Amino acid sequence: PGLPLSPAQCCLVLFLILLLGDGWVLAVLYAAWLYLDWETPARGGRRSNWVRNWAVWRYFRDYFPMTLVKTVDLDPSRNYLFGFHPHGVLVAGAFGNFCTEGTGFSALFPGLTSHLLMLPFWFKVPFFRDYIMSGGLVSSDKSSAAYLLGHEGGGQVAVIAVGGPPESLDARPGALTLQLRSRKGFIKMALQHGAALVPVFSFGENELFNQVSNPQGSFIRAAQERLQKAMGLALPLFHARGVFQYNVGLLPFRRPIYTVVGAPILVPKTPHPSSEAIDELHKTYLEKLNQLFEENKAAYGLPEDRHLEIV
Repeated sequence: PGLPLSPAQCCLVLFLILLLGDGWVLAVLYAAWLYLDWETPARGGRRSNWVRNWAVWRYFRDYFPMTLVKTVDLDPSRNYLFGFHPHGVLVAGAFGNFCTEGTGFSALFPGLTSHLLMLPFWFKVPFFRDYIMSGGLVSSDKSSAAYLLGHEGGGQVAVIAVGGPPESLDARPGALTLQLRSRKGFIKMALQHGAALVPVFSFGENELFNQVSNPQGSFIRAAQERLQKAMGLALPLFHARGVFQYNVGLLPFRRPIYTVVGAPILVPKTPHPSSEAIDELHKTYLEKLNQLFEENKAAYGLPEDRHLEIV
């Protein structure tokens, strides 16, 4: 998932100020700590219930407003892999619902601990890494997901924005395009660990920002895709509203988000799944995700003639 660049930049600037100024001793000590703590983002992170329960997250929830919707109870003795759709520009719904208690995840799903997987790049930024880990963010590399899904006794939820950064380039009001057809790595991971797959659709996620026109084949889209392949980061050119006016700015629009958690797909543990088994489970996942969308779209403001487009 992506996050606003400014917090990470501020943390990096703070570290450089300390390193190049009178606080260099603190910077060196932190660098030593960073070296010793390097693997933590791939070993379950270091969440803080105090941070997750900050009052600011309730204001964040109410700004849109944002609602987490449970359709069925989930057995806390299992581990789960939540597939979050769509990515949106900044995965606001995934962050608000699974990295804070603003929408009451722990009360809705007792016994489960949620972790949102994020690009490893962000865990290299001094100070910022500690802040994002406090909410339950962990690295999105394979070893990190395996650590969570292989947890003995269950109770762990790995949340993956399956479409990834490329999908954010299609995030704009009214868009229902999901980059999912060829994405099967999360399916293989679920099979290897016997983790139940849960489709999650966040209605309203794409309504938060406008985006500069970037159709396939355009110069802007080509530049964005080259940057994404080179750095692993997508940079959608988005805009929405300002603090005191509603026409221009980088604040998201105040539009409701309903993040609906579907029923689990039980998965047999298969340490070495065949391509056929992966394809079959992937097909089942697509069917269940589409079913979740179709059953809930009318309740959250979408007309009957709107359908998901899987690419």
